[in-house]
Amino acid sequence: MARISQRVGSIAESATLAVDAKAKALKAQGRDVIGFGAGEPDFPTPAHVVEAARRAATDPRFHKYTPTPGLPELRSAIADKTKRDSGYDVSAEQVLVTNGGKQAVYNTFATLLDPGDEALLPAPYWTTYPEAIALAGGTSVVVPTTAEAGYLVTVEQLEAARTERTKLLLFCSPSNPTGAVYPPEQVEAIGRWADEHGVWVVTDEIYEHLVYGDAEHVSMPVVVPGLRDNCVVLNGVAKTYAMTGWRVGWMIGPPDVVKAATNLQSHATSNVSNVAQAAALAAVSGDLSAVAEMRAAFDRRRRLIHRMLNDIPGVSCPEPFGAFYAFPSLHGVLGREIRGRTPRTSAELAELLLDEAEVAIVPGEAFGAPGYARLSYALGDDDLRRGVERMAAVLR
Repeated sequence: MARISQRVGSIAESATLAVDAKAKALKAQGRDVIGFGAGEPDFPTPAHVVEAARRAATDPRFHKYTPTPGLPELRSAIADKTKRDSGYDVSAEQVLVTNGGKQAVYNTFATLLDPGDEALLPAPYWTTYPEAIALAGGTSVVVPTTAEAGYLVTVEQLEAARTERTKLLLFCSPSNPTGAVYPPEQVEAIGRWADEHGVWVVTDEIYEHLVYGDAEHVSMPVVVPGLRDNCVVLNGVAKTYAMTGWRVGWMIGPPDVVKAATNLQSHATSNVSNVAQAAALAAVSGDLSAVAEMRAAFDRRRRLIHRMLNDIPGVSCPEPFGAFYAFPSLHGVLGREIRGRTPRTSAELAELLLDEAEVAIVPGEAFGAPGYARLSYALGDDDLRRGVERMAAVLR
């Protein structure tokens, strides 16, 4: 009898967290590693949010269990924030507060998918999606996109991939890992296709406020109202408010789905930390001045990394319009001898860059896109510049 269940044994470690952990371990050994791995803003959590947590920690009310779906005032505030920011009108009863965005992802797939159900997954995709789908017993049907198409999937591609087993579509805009942002008309077209064919849409909107230039984020159930009974919206405070370590996310969906997911969470983790929920309440109830400051910095870094990567011979990087990631093609340098080694995959090249340039990037294999890599530009301007310069020195 196997020691580890087949279900859990088949799950891979998060590649992004693994790269970040390795970079931090090397730093602890005294090496000057620059990490482009984790999608984590380099800004501190806003002071008023931290103060709200401090007050909550001294309030005996928060020393006890609270309702599994979240503090009532936080669920109401999330509903209000959703209406304010995206125009999606939902009730507090449609909100389930989760331990970070990842639990929202897991809860949603576990609630919607049965063994044999298929989930359409445009690639490149965030590393957690296929693993959470597999844990739920579902099957990922990968729908590849290309850099030439801006990493945007089309209705025609989705229809070609649809079968009688198709249960849902995972949609992420702005995208992790590519930084792509779907234009409103394409969001609407995909939503109408899903509504017409009875396909659920799970839309991850955690980067909703991080869009640049003329790009615009729109929420699919807003532009396709008929979809709201077959749609789950995922979000959280991690990226918008620089709160990755506070672990507060949420899912918004039809009442029956949220109730079922709440039942699941009641046996898995119960309520989210009350101190973190109080911090999240302060975040979503306040204005967006903090994110405006971060977005300006990310926009500057976005333009810098896009230019610098494209200046490296053999590297080609489409301009990212959202989130804080660049997703360059490395095909032009693979297969070349570099410092006595000949990397033939992006994973091998990432290892070489860590050894020779002390730069940590996440290889495209983790995102269903071999030959590419993800670089987070949510790090300081000086580190960003030095890191890409080191890459260029090695790759040239």
